[in-house]
Amino acid sequence: MSAPLRIAALSAWHVHAEEYAREAQKHPDTELVAVWDEDVERGRALAESLEVPFTGDLDQLLAREDLDGVTVTTATTAHRDVIGRVIAAGKHVFTEKLLAPTVEEGEELLASARAQGVRVTVSLPRLAHGYTLALQRVLTEETLGRITYSRVRLAHNGSVADWLPARFYDPAEAIGGAFSDLAAHPAYLTQLILGTDLRVRSATYTDMTGRGVEDNAVVTVTSTDGAIGVIETGFVTPTSPFSIEIQGTTGSLQYGLGAEGGMSVDVGNGPVAVEVPADAANPFAQWVASIRSGEDTTENLERAQALTALVVAANAAAA
Repeated sequence: MSAPLRIAALSAWHVHAEEYAREAQKHPDTELVAVWDEDVERGRALAESLEVPFTGDLDQLLAREDLDGVTVTTATTAHRDVIGRVIAAGKHVFTEKLLAPTVEEGEELLASARAQGVRVTVSLPRLAHGYTLALQRVLTEETLGRITYSRVRLAHNGSVADWLPARFYDPAEAIGGAFSDLAAHPAYLTQLILGTDLRVRSATYTDMTGRGVEDNAVVTVTSTDGAIGVIETGFVTPTSPFSIEIQGTTGSLQYGLGAEGGMSVDVGNGPVAVEVPADAANPFAQWVASIRSGEDTTENLERAQALTALVVAANAAAA
């Protein structure tokens, strides 16, 4: 194993491709050494931006003995093939969500990774953010009583401002639109709040810009305890704040709402500000630590698979 770890970026398909590649450049224990992409022009542009070599031969890249791991930012539908080849070559994997189009395909990849001693981590970054750590503390202390309702919203203007690439609207590559992509974040946060055993009750998807996939979506779920969760997303909202609302039998929590935009808890005497700590180590740093320690990022992978199950169920309900 190299010191620092030598990392390659696989594909510039996803809008987070450069972000994750730069993580490899910034982290003190990793070094970015190459970019691969099936689209030569797209891959060369990313490689030039990052000032690293480009290769169009994935097998040749994965055969390099000095390569330790990869970041995967291909189309989601290519994950099973590309990640499967990476694991077979014995390289570690940091991948954009979703891990795979189905839970079954994800399990196949993870079983192969365990057999090969490969460490896999899925990018679920908001689980490490300070506001998530704060709301976890509130939930652990049972300040709100029995949780009855949650609502998490994350939306942007990618469609109306036309900054998302056209490939994001290809259901054959992206497995849908806004819910399969952006809603992953409010979805796994909802699962953190209400538990991963959720039942999709309704999925309302609309295509407001006529691109053929949903760019506006609301999904409702219920927990085994009877709580209701609302997951909202879209590519057609220019000023919508990321927000979290949790209601319980003895209190409520809000984050991102109102003029201040911070976190507050109200147990009947008016809202009281909640201190939001600094972010924890992000998923990329967790992955690097996992490689060095030889221990899987077990909770990350369990949450990644639960996320896939929820997205699949929501897409099926919408259809």
